[in-house]
Parts: sequence; C-alpha cells; structure tokens
Amino acid sequence: MHIVVLVLVEVLIVIGLSRLVGLAFRSIKQPLVIGEIVAGIMLGPSLFGLVAPHLAVTLFPPETIPFLNVLSQVGLIFFMFLIGLELNPKYLGGQLEVAVLTSHVSILVPFSLGTLLAVILYPLVSNASVSFTAFALFLGAAMSITAFPVLARIITENNLQGTRLGTLALTCAAVDDVTAWCLLAVAIAVARTGDFAGAIPTIIASIVYIGLMLTVGRWFLQRLAKHYLRAGRLSQLLLAGIYMGVVASALITELIGIHLIFGAFLLGAAMPKNEDLVRELAVKTEDFVLIFLLPIFFAYSGLKTQIGLLNRPELWLLCALILGVAIAGKYVGTYVAARVSGINKREASALGWLMNTRGLTELIVLNIGLELGVISPLIFTMLVIMALVTTFMTSPLLEWTYPKRLIRLDVVEPESEAETATSATDAETYIRPYRILVPVANPSTQKGLVQLAASIALNYRHPAVVNPLSLIEFEEDYAFESTPVEADRLIAQRRQQLEELINTLEPVETRSHVHPIVRISSNVAQETAQIAVLKQVDLILVGWHRPAFSSNRLGGRVGQMLTTAPVDVAVFVDKGGDRLQSLLVPYSANIHDDLALILALRLLINHETCMLQVLQVVPENHLKDELSYELHTMMEQLPSSVRDRIEIKIVPVSEAIQAVVEASKNVDLTIAGTSRTWGIERQTLGRYTDQLAMQCCSSLLITRRYSQVTAHLASVLSEVSSQEPTLRS
Repeated sequence: MHIVVLVLVEVLIVIGLSRLVGLAFRSIKQPLVIGEIVAGIMLGPSLFGLVAPHLAVTLFPPETIPFLNVLSQVGLIFFMFLIGLELNPKYLGGQLEVAVLTSHVSILVPFSLGTLLAVILYPLVSNASVSFTAFALFLGAAMSITAFPVLARIITENNLQGTRLGTLALTCAAVDDVTAWCLLAVAIAVARTGDFAGAIPTIIASIVYIGLMLTVGRWFLQRLAKHYLRAGRLSQLLLAGIYMGVVASALITELIGIHLIFGAFLLGAAMPKNEDLVRELAVKTEDFVLIFLLPIFFAYSGLKTQIGLLNRPELWLLCALILGVAIAGKYVGTYVAARVSGINKREASALGWLMNTRGLTELIVLNIGLELGVISPLIFTMLVIMALVTTFMTSPLLEWTYPKRLIRLDVVEPESEAETATSATDAETYIRPYRILVPVANPSTQKGLVQLAASIALNYRHPAVVNPLSLIEFEEDYAFESTPVEADRLIAQRRQQLEELINTLEPVETRSHVHPIVRISSNVAQETAQIAVLKQVDLILVGWHRPAFSSNRLGGRVGQMLTTAPVDVAVFVDKGGDRLQSLLVPYSANIHDDLALILALRLLINHETCMLQVLQVVPENHLKDELSYELHTMMEQLPSSVRDRIEIKIVPVSEAIQAVVEASKNVDLTIAGTSRTWGIERQTLGRYTDQLAMQCCSSLLITRRYSQVTAHLASVLSEVSSQEPTLRS
C-alpha cells in the first residue's frame, strides 16, 4: 500500500476511535481528553499490538511513524498557541498573593519530591548517557505540572468560576503554568547541553527572546489587533500572518535550544486579549487542531507507550511510588499553603485535588523527555499512567470533597422580588412559595412555555416563583467556549436573552415573579433534577423537543426528566395560540390524571373567565368512576363561582382517544396524564408512545406525578373557599 494512503487510513482510524472512546469517557463524567489519550494507547503495543500484532504492524508500520510525528508536532505547536491565547490576565486578578504562595509551594513540594525520587529511579531505570542533573530536573518538572486547560474546563463544568475556590484555582493554575513551563525549559536546556553550566547561554537567550516578545512583539501584535478592530473581522490575510508568527516563534525557540512548543505558547500569551479577536482566532483554529491534529498526537504517544514493559512486580511498585509521590506532592503542597493562607479545610482540599490535574499538558512534557532521551520508554509508560490516574481521579475526588449541592449554595442566584420579600419576614410566619422550574433551551421560541408556567403558578394571594432554567452544555472539554471567561460571557448573554423574554410576559405584574437560573452543565436532565431538589420546586414544566433520530415527543432529555426527576413533571406541546380560556382534561382515575386535573383547577382559580371540560372515562357496563378522594375533597372546597365553570362528560373507554381528539378542536389547552388510556406511556423496553400528543388539535400538557404529597392546590383552596376572591383574567 502506498505510504500516503496508509497514513490517511491511520488518520481515519485515529480520529474515529478517539471520538468514540472520548464520548465513552464523557458518559462516565471524565474529561474527553482522557478518553482520547486512552484511545491512542489502545492503538499502540499496549492493546492493539498485543491482541493483533500482525494487523498492528500492517496498519502502523515503522515507516509511517515519522509522518505521524510531523502531524503531531504541528498539532502541538498550535495547541500550545491556543493555551497561551487563552491564558487571560483576568485569571491573575483574584486573590493573587494567596495564589502566588499556593502555586509556588504546590510546585516546590512535588519538584523537591521528584528530584528525591530521581535518586531512587536513576540507577534502576536510567542509563549513563543521561546526566543525573537532567534526569532529576525533568522528573521534578513532570511532577510539578498542572494541566491548566483541563483544570479550567473542570471548573467551568462544575460552575466553580463564580466561587472563591474557582477563582483561586484558576489563578494558582495560571501562575503554576507559567512557572512550570520555565522549569521545563531549564530542564530541556540542561538535557541538551549535558550540564547546568552548559545550559546558561541557552537560558540567557531564552530570557532575551521572552523580553523581546513581551515588548517589541507585543507592540507589533497590538498593531494587528487595531487592524482587526478597524476591519471588524479576522481576514484570511491577517490569519495567515498570525499563523506564520506562530511557526516562526516556534522555530526561534527550537534554534535557541529549548523546544518548539515554547515559542508557540509565548506568541499566544503575548497576543492582545481583545475578546472578539481571541474568540474568533480560537474558533477558527481549534476545530482542526482538536479534532484532527491532537488525536494524531495521542496516537503517536500511544504507539510509544508500552504497558507490557511493566512485566515484574517491582516495576509496578516503582510505578505506584511515582503515582504516590505525584499525588502527595501536589496535594500536600497545595493544601498546606492554602491553609496557611487562611483557606478553610474543604476548599483547601478541593484545591489540592484540582491542582493534581495533569492531563494533556503532562503528556506533552513526557513526549519531549522521551524525544530528548532523558527518560526511557519504561519511565515514559509509568509517567503516562500517572498522568491518566491523576486526571481521572480529579472529578470524583472534587465531587466527594466539594459536592455540587454545596457549590450551588455558594453560587447564589438572586431571587425574585416576591420571594425576597417573603424570605425577609419572620421565620415563624414564613410561607414557602409555590415554585415551578421551567427548562428553557431556546429563549427566542419558548415564550409560551414560560407564560403557561406563570399562569399556573401566580394567583397574587400565595407567594409563587417561576424559575426559567437555561443550562449551557459544552460538547468539548478543552474548546475555547468552555473556558471560564468565555463561559461567563455565554452565561451573561443567555441571562440577557431570558430577561428579554421575561419582559414580554403579560400581565406586567407577572414579570417580578419570574427569575432565571443560568448554569453550565454536562448532563442537562440530571442537573435539572438536582436543581429541582435544591430549589424545592413543586413542578417541572418542560417543552417537548423531537430527538435527533426519532419523531417521538417524549424521548431524549424530556423522557429522561419524566423518568428520573424526583418531582412532578409536565411536558408542554405548544401548538400556538396565546388564549387560555377553555381547558380540557381527559380523566381516567390514575395519579397522573389527578395531577392533570389539579393543574387545570389551579388555572381555573387563577383565571375567572376560564372554562374546564372534564372527559371522564368509564369502562364498559359501568356508569361512572369516582374521582380520587383527594380530588373529591378539593372539588367540594371550590366556591360556586369556580364549580359553575366545570363541565363533566362521560366517555366510554373504547372511544377515549378519539373523543379527546375531537373535543380538543374546541379548546385552547388539553391537559392529560401519562397513561395507556391516552396512548402516552412508558413501556417496558424504554420506548414511549405518544398517540395523543401527535393527534391532539390544541396545545397539550402531559403530566407525570411523582408524589401525591405535593399539594398544588392546598395553598389556594383555603383562601378561595373562604371568600370570593378578585381573580385575574
């Protein structure tokens, strides 16, 4: 097979497998990058070469490795440029004194432990061609690394960017990143020259180049930024100039004697941090780099990772020792420094686990060490295992130390005026507001959903709150949009969109009771359920959406919420129309239909001109099914002005769905429970039927009751029955 064709086949396999394994790791709440690293290892001698050695040699012969190396080096250069580009000075603005102390101690302790570990490892797994100084410096630098990109995404995904812990972690990681790269540059210079004295000219040249980049280079880049602002867009000519600068800077640092990646990182760090320029440049660059080039780097690294080299118990013990030193050095150094700086135990511990994240950055460092011959393939494999384990453990240990429920308590959403006033009263007279949570995926198209929630919730006698919930989900772990600064911008943008939606609600008095919640989420259905519990909501009101590969209205995330949310759920199928004058409730005496009737009665109480028609289904040869005791009691408590607007019709079960479809032609909203009677049910194999949802002529509200304890009417019945209230229309 022609060499070019073979390389293209390899690239095809690499990209496909890295996506699949990356998505699998995301499903277990791990960073996508960890899955992609594992995919690269799977293609190497550790798995593919072990299971099918002949096929592995056929697909990945030695003559193709240089081509993969070139592509991976190009990917690394531009990835390091993106890291520098995203290193925003804003990250250095929070608790800088504490962060500088904590980050430097979190480098000093693991670096010292790494150099001590080198005393043990050097005679066992190194050789005389590598000086002890270079080996010790490199091992210390490898132990000191924190992966800023992965840490930043973990902070964003956990909505920590607005907390003291998140701000401190970002500042520590930014300082750590700069310091660790400087240490690595020194280690590389020593490795290439053989001793520290020989590395001094390289170090001096590096300092001079850094100075030039931060002065002359920065001045020139500022001119480019001004040109961008005048043009209003990033032209191909300007982009070509920036890319040429990235490659040129990388070549200069390589010629100086450190490494290509430093020049690319330095140019990215020196770029003006104009928000629009950085965003457009990152978006244009990262897709090709992250999707195409980086997986090739992971595969190239995986081909050099040989877990089979750890073929004796004592080697696994050495690997465990490396892992223990890496974890303890970072965690203890961070924890002690944070505690000395006045950080409480929980936050100091969480910070220690966050700083243990190594991920892709560590893999870059290790490849440099292997390429220079400072570390052997055996040490390389041990350190790759260390990088994977320390990154893999970050999310679960962070959740254990600092659970999301505590994070949400720290990220306090401003409450509506009505709720604030209620909360300010004496504790003995506090009345918990009736609350509806409304997941809003697209604020521009879901006004009807929020308006319906307000109609159900608000009666101006009992406090009520409507929380439109907008969860921003990122598909990539280390894309620019998921950096904390960009995530904050997206959150502010989404909040503004929700505020604009709220300002269109009628009547005007409604708006002060509607308060949006905007968060970052990696699992929308699960996050919605957790927020519902935290906020003690009475009802989740969600709009339907058609899943990508199905026409079923109750599949996808809607189906997940119906199945898992520990509160009552209603799904709104909006078929247009703003009127809410006539309601239809098909009733077949189950708890889900009970909820449908309860919500209809609440609407009836809140709207004095609203009419309700109940189609009560009865089996053949039966005159009538009794309403549930709860509903019968509630109906008895309704004043005549409400009861007079309720009409009950009897429908045989054999004609149930057809009767409802026919009656829905003359109403504004049909409210039906999830049951087999209406062709809306959860079946044993996990499929939904939604016959009524497809055929109903009016807008439809599908209800699923979780607990009969929730009293949607109790808060208003006593007041309504005691006097004829002034109801809103």
